[in-house]
Amino acid sequence: MTAVDASDVLVSVRGLEVHFPVRGEGIRKKGAGVLRAVDGVDLDILRGETLGLVGESGCGKSTLGNAVLRLIPPTGGSIDFAGTDVTSVGGKGLRELRRRAGMVFQDPFASLDPRRTVAQTVSEPLEVHGLRSGKRERAARVGELLELVGLDPAVAGRYPHEFSGGQRQRVGIARALAGEPDFLVCDEAIASLDVSVQAQVLNLLRRLQKQLGLTLLFISHDLSAVRHISDRIAVMYLGRIVEIGPASAVGSDPQMPYTQALLSAVPVPHPALERQRQRVVLRGDVPSPAAVPSGCRFRTRCPYVFEPCDDVDPALQPAGAPGQLAACHLHGVVGTPVERTPEGVPAEP
Repeated sequence: MTAVDASDVLVSVRGLEVHFPVRGEGIRKKGAGVLRAVDGVDLDILRGETLGLVGESGCGKSTLGNAVLRLIPPTGGSIDFAGTDVTSVGGKGLRELRRRAGMVFQDPFASLDPRRTVAQTVSEPLEVHGLRSGKRERAARVGELLELVGLDPAVAGRYPHEFSGGQRQRVGIARALAGEPDFLVCDEAIASLDVSVQAQVLNLLRRLQKQLGLTLLFISHDLSAVRHISDRIAVMYLGRIVEIGPASAVGSDPQMPYTQALLSAVPVPHPALERQRQRVVLRGDVPSPAAVPSGCRFRTRCPYVFEPCDDVDPALQPAGAPGQLAACHLHGVVGTPVERTPEGVPAEP
């Protein structure tokens, strides 16, 4: 990781692991008994920034987001939130973490209690954390929060089924903001919404981030959405961060073949350009996190695989623009530059 001022870091993750035991006769015969959902992640999230976390389904993005908030217990590593070791807190300390760090969930209907009104849902964090003393004060605050996310305070007495998907997600965002948090994890927050509504929610999150000085971890499989909202982008594959850097650099000049393939899959809204551009098509399927390949875990699908990839697990190292890191032997084995052809393939010695 690149060196940053410790005072600028709100969340610092080091060596984070989330492993799940795998049971089954067939699995045991193959010698695998652990599913490595998150497998040694180092990550810094800076105060006031939006860090986009992108990757295919099943790569461990949501598990990482849940582990940072201690919604899933990590099996290894450390998580530091504003100077507090998240992995060791409990009781009052964990309650304070729940206030300062909120979650916006993927499905806005499943994450809202259908038997509770909007007012009851949004006011619950106020009651739990003692942020407003009386019913009148809590009702006024609920109205403020609804206005903040673009809803009429008059809808506070309605139930979730009376809203559209986008409106329900706004209610979920209002609930997440009720605790006056410093940090929000948005876990696939637009994945279940219509395309036009996705843009509205993205713009809302950008406005709230700037207006309230929030720090966001925005998790998505949609690289175009991540580019739109993020200051930096981290790319995840099979439990690891394989590329990270400024959104402009990762989104326009990716250094990791996996990121190049993700970017290639994003449609270009211009028919002529769409027909002319070259696609990067990955071969094979994503390996099981219960049987991670040796060496570079992307080697089984990489179009540029060569000798070191089978045995040496590449670390994140500088590649491309300042602040951009990639875990790829194309950018050097143990720091040694590799000469490449114009197509990006290692040149013959």
